[in-house]
Amino acid sequence: MSHPAASPHEADDAVLDDVVASLLRVEAAISALEAERFRQLARAHAVAAGRSVHRPRSVQEREIALRSIAAEVGVALRWHDRTAQRRITEAGALIEDFPTTVTALEEAKITARHAEVIREVGAPLLEPESRHEFERRVLTRAERDTVAGTRAFARTVAEELKPRSMTERHDDAVDRRRVWVDDDIDGMAQLGVIDSATKIRAMFDRLTRQARAARRVADASGGDVGVTDTRSIDQTRADLLCDLVLGGRPVIDPTHAHLPGGLGAIRAEVSVVIPVLTAVGASERGAMLDGCTPVDADTARHLLAEAPGWERLLTDPVTGVVLGLDRYRPTPAMRRFVRLRDVHCRFPGCRQPARRCEIDHNLDHAKGGRTTLCNLACLCKRHHVLKTETPWTSAQQSDGSIMWTGPLGRRTTDPPEGRVAFAPDPDPPPF
Repeated sequence: MSHPAASPHEADDAVLDDVVASLLRVEAAISALEAERFRQLARAHAVAAGRSVHRPRSVQEREIALRSIAAEVGVALRWHDRTAQRRITEAGALIEDFPTTVTALEEAKITARHAEVIREVGAPLLEPESRHEFERRVLTRAERDTVAGTRAFARTVAEELKPRSMTERHDDAVDRRRVWVDDDIDGMAQLGVIDSATKIRAMFDRLTRQARAARRVADASGGDVGVTDTRSIDQTRADLLCDLVLGGRPVIDPTHAHLPGGLGAIRAEVSVVIPVLTAVGASERGAMLDGCTPVDADTARHLLAEAPGWERLLTDPVTGVVLGLDRYRPTPAMRRFVRLRDVHCRFPGCRQPARRCEIDHNLDHAKGGRTTLCNLACLCKRHHVLKTETPWTSAQQSDGSIMWTGPLGRRTTDPPEGRVAFAPDPDPPPF
């Protein structure tokens, strides 16, 4: 009995299914090997530590053993000896301070980059109990999230567990603000800035808004009115920054006839979530900027005082998932709710801020999808197009989680961001 031949599309799907399955096996093998490399480098670190005990006279002499071992490893692996020394030291810290992370890597539950994030962000936590709690919470997130998502969550957990408040540490960090220049090649150079996260993100947001406004005018004109612009968004941001610093305003403003006030009228926008006790001055717990950057309490309260409007979020006391919203700004309540709930694009792994995303129906409106909160989500342009133009589908659950199904039938769930990243207070205030 003959069977109909598979269509080219089905044949391609079979190949892609095998590709993904093979990559999963490869990644699992790589993770196990990465864990073994960490363990062997940590053994080298232990040997160096043992030998340095016999050289207690100076810091340089105590490092001699490690330098020698690093040179030995570097020559064997064709690494620079400084690179070998750094990796040996980091491996020693990872194995000693975060052993469960190495086990998770060995079992292919996370990648080496996840492990490095846990070590790097958790390094300032000196108390063993704090490190253990940090590792436990962040590993749970790392097993289902990207490296970028894990890093953002890890920073939040670390801020809560550090013995000094965010406000105290920010006061010290402010003294490190600076601007510097690094020469590049071909007559180029790099300008670097360290300052408050709210200022830096606001600067970047304003440059992005201005660049996109210029791009929209150029695209809409099609060159009919002499407005042509072939620059990328990065190039446009760089040109605008130079214009603003050197001349105080954009040298060329294609939007002046299209936008009231032109590019100069565009202002930055940031989204800050402030715990209510921080807002009223009863706590120094920090806030979160754009869902990924901690902000000290004083800065958060200043932003709150200067904001033209604000929203009160009602969240689940354990998961932190947004349950409701009291609106205080005259904007469409549903859009505000969805953006505040989602924080960023809801495609797995994407961190594009919600304010730069489009509001999308999980089940398309044209297919009967209702315009309700449980059928709306933030998607950046890239992933909105992906969902619209390819077989990717999404279905939102009652808790705000979104189940994504790819063309090959594989499913992954993107849970909503929790506004509470830590265990609830066992003895909350009586109000």
